[in-house]
Amino acid sequence: MVMIKVAVNGYGTIGKRVADAVSAQPDMEIVGVSKTKPSAEALIAGKKGYPLYIADISKKADFEKNGIPVAGSVEEMVQTADIVVDATPGGIGAKNRQLYEKYGKMAIWQGGEDHDIAGFSFSSSCNFDEAKGKKFARVVSCNTTGLCRIIKLADDAFGVEKVRATMVRRGADPGDAKRGPVDAIVLNPVTIPSHHGPDLQTVLPEINIVTTALVVPTTFMHMHILQMDLKETGDRDKILEMIKDHPRIGLIKGFTGIKSTAELKEYASDLGRPRSDLWESCVFEDSVSIVEGKELYLFQAIHQEADVVVENVDCIRAMAGENITAAESIALTDRSMNFEAI
Repeated sequence: MVMIKVAVNGYGTIGKRVADAVSAQPDMEIVGVSKTKPSAEALIAGKKGYPLYIADISKKADFEKNGIPVAGSVEEMVQTADIVVDATPGGIGAKNRQLYEKYGKMAIWQGGEDHDIAGFSFSSSCNFDEAKGKKFARVVSCNTTGLCRIIKLADDAFGVEKVRATMVRRGADPGDAKRGPVDAIVLNPVTIPSHHGPDLQTVLPEINIVTTALVVPTTFMHMHILQMDLKETGDRDKILEMIKDHPRIGLIKGFTGIKSTAELKEYASDLGRPRSDLWESCVFEDSVSIVEGKELYLFQAIHQEADVVVENVDCIRAMAGENITAAESIALTDRSMNFEAI
């Protein structure tokens, strides 16, 4: 088996998770990860055996005096890879494209960058085959990933006439102590639509969708309030069965008593998930409702740190040109990570 050599540029919230997920795959290997300054994450990268590269090689001594070995510069890391996953902060990744082009490397960006950075936006269950042969791709954001999964499922079953959705968004990631809000519910944005609908249309252009969003004082997960007008009369039992069968959508049963993101985090922790990660979208079974025949309503929770991780792995496999279907790649990714949707 030919191993795909993967570099992760940016070993932060998403990058460290992608590195671990890639390392678990039988057809991939990590050739390096990057940091800009000495940190706890840089230290952990070394302890995990990931070669650490830095953007400014003149800072090598700063790392090494803190006991963090440096393998070389980010430019050197890029040269060793077949494909680069750019997990640098939003807005930074665009500046790196020139470097990837210089060495003729494939690259994947995250949803914090604009669609135009790659000209192609990816979702495993929607357009896997279209990623084959692409030089550049962008994995859509955590919220858009969750929207893509459930809307594509409903569209395949009944056709989707239009979607109206509200994202109740976390204020900050758990480790981000500098951000808020603390005592506020913030319209994000005040104007309608939010960016999530247009972002979804980069993957599913035929979907009529309007989204709104607000930020609340919590750190774990987003919550979506979804309403879809179906083209055909809906069937709740069929929808529930399709959700159960979807490898990346979990169905939260009513008997569990779970009705909050806090309880979902506890559940993921009790399952022994690394970092309490939920790679699946979490649909609340009791919320799934068909009203007046063709209106589908549901709540779903999205773990902002995790759901795009498995999508990155599938995107790597598609772009690397392996003769594999979307279903086969999804199954391989998930099996390698010991992941089965709840």
